[in-house]
Amino acid sequence: MLRNVSYCLALWAATFSAIAIAQDGGQLHGNFSTDAQLYRQDSAIGAVLPPQRLAANAWANLIYTNGNFEAGGRLESYEPALAGYPAGQPFTGSGVGYRYIKFKVSDLEVTAGNFYEQFGQGLVFRSYEERYLGVDNAMDGFRLKYMPYRGVHLKTVMGRQRFGFNNGQVKGVGLVRGFDAEVSLAELLDTAWTSSSNLIIGGSFVSKYQEDRDPLLKLPENVGAWAFRLNYTTPKWNIYTEYAHKINDPSGRNGFIYKDGQALHLNATYSVKGLGISAGAHSIDNMFFQSDRSAPTPFDLNINFLPPLTKQHTYNLPATLYPYATQPNGEVAAQGEIFYKWKKGTKLGGKTGTKLAVNYSTAFALDTTHLGLADDTTRHFGYSSRFFQPGNRQFFSDFNIELRKKVSPTWEFAFTYLNLVFDIDVIQGKPGKHTVYADMFVLEGLHNFSEKNSVRFELQHLDTRQDHGNWATALAEFTFSPHWFVAAMDQFNYVTLDNTFLLDGKTAVEPERVHYPVGSVGYIRQGTRFQVNYGRQRAGIFCVGGVCRAVPASNGLSLSVTTTF
Repeated sequence: MLRNVSYCLALWAATFSAIAIAQDGGQLHGNFSTDAQLYRQDSAIGAVLPPQRLAANAWANLIYTNGNFEAGGRLESYEPALAGYPAGQPFTGSGVGYRYIKFKVSDLEVTAGNFYEQFGQGLVFRSYEERYLGVDNAMDGFRLKYMPYRGVHLKTVMGRQRFGFNNGQVKGVGLVRGFDAEVSLAELLDTAWTSSSNLIIGGSFVSKYQEDRDPLLKLPENVGAWAFRLNYTTPKWNIYTEYAHKINDPSGRNGFIYKDGQALHLNATYSVKGLGISAGAHSIDNMFFQSDRSAPTPFDLNINFLPPLTKQHTYNLPATLYPYATQPNGEVAAQGEIFYKWKKGTKLGGKTGTKLAVNYSTAFALDTTHLGLADDTTRHFGYSSRFFQPGNRQFFSDFNIELRKKVSPTWEFAFTYLNLVFDIDVIQGKPGKHTVYADMFVLEGLHNFSEKNSVRFELQHLDTRQDHGNWATALAEFTFSPHWFVAAMDQFNYVTLDNTFLLDGKTAVEPERVHYPVGSVGYIRQGTRFQVNYGRQRAGIFCVGGVCRAVPASNGLSLSVTTTF
């Protein structure tokens, strides 16, 4: 293994040395990050000691730029990967996981190797990385960007997606090809478009190719998807809509049905000083789109991305216990939010002003009708659906209200209330589990002792009679600028104050009350950050940007280091 790492490092260094010699006057910059953990067995929380007690994920990026030329690469190491990482296909070993060259010639930009790209909101194509989830579907091939005329932007991509990592990137079997065009009228009609508004018109087409080797079914080898979008903006308004359509794409994710997929996403925001209003809705129908129809998990080889219409909470309990992700097989969802700030000097604003945010989001199953009997050929079409018509089953709802107030020059408080409905059966794949109905309360406070020293605290409580019952969380963070910070947190699953708890709403059991304490110490200097944690991590869900992965329970010492140059 060390021999393999040494080879990768030598090859990488030689490549960048050759570039630097060939093109004088360039700049070299990069970054490094690692997360390591020493595990301890803890039967009280179900933390199982892995075969190797010490695990670490590490990444190092190098980027060289010189005028219109750029080259970069990323060395990755999973020796072994942290428990529960990544979200999809396992990562093992060390090697180069990402490398590319990019250059511009007039209005043409060429990228060869790995790249990330997105068309519109991503309904038909999004290649991206979410490192701390282990989601990485980087393309490996080429990308062209061309601007033939002011305000006209063209893109084309071709390649295979990153599937996993085994001493280097492992690519999927499917070939992905795509084209995107966008026209900005404000740029195109520079002299004629005199108002401050703008209309952006875009369209995309993406196809995947995978050989059909199914002995029973005749599967389409070429699957195409297209999308059309409009974005209208003014100083106060931003209105966006995008429609996507995908031809039949039988796979294990949809039960091998020959039904087309479609999605419509709508969003509008209005903003002036002190007031912000946003509203959005979407309908998703059979929109799993993976470059390998036999991909082992829903996180592997996704060609598209379906953004969730929910608030991305930052507080621990709502963010990690019951987060929601879009259901690609079908949902109808909506979200609305109002933000208002009472001005200083008003009755409700006081001396410093008061901020209020109210948000509501919900998601339902599609209204569908199953087709055909077991021996009926129409069963291959699966079901018929009424687009944008919600069914009777509610997957999720989240009503939350946040009030934030600075009460003095040194004190600031925020109070948040959430009411949650969560179909844990569908969302987390736990058949037979009852829908969770929960109320959450969060009190956050910030006190500045001086310009450099402060303390922030959180008190959180979740009340429910389903799943694991009640939770309480207490957090305190002390900051000693510019270098040090110290934090302590305890999550307490006390389940209930009663002597018994109805497990799954059926069987009365004695509640198991468990604490999950963790302490942290960090040091920051210039572009380098060190953080050491010790304590328990409960099993649960970790999410970033609406994409989630399950993490196992663990106990031990962890170290995180990041630096840039």
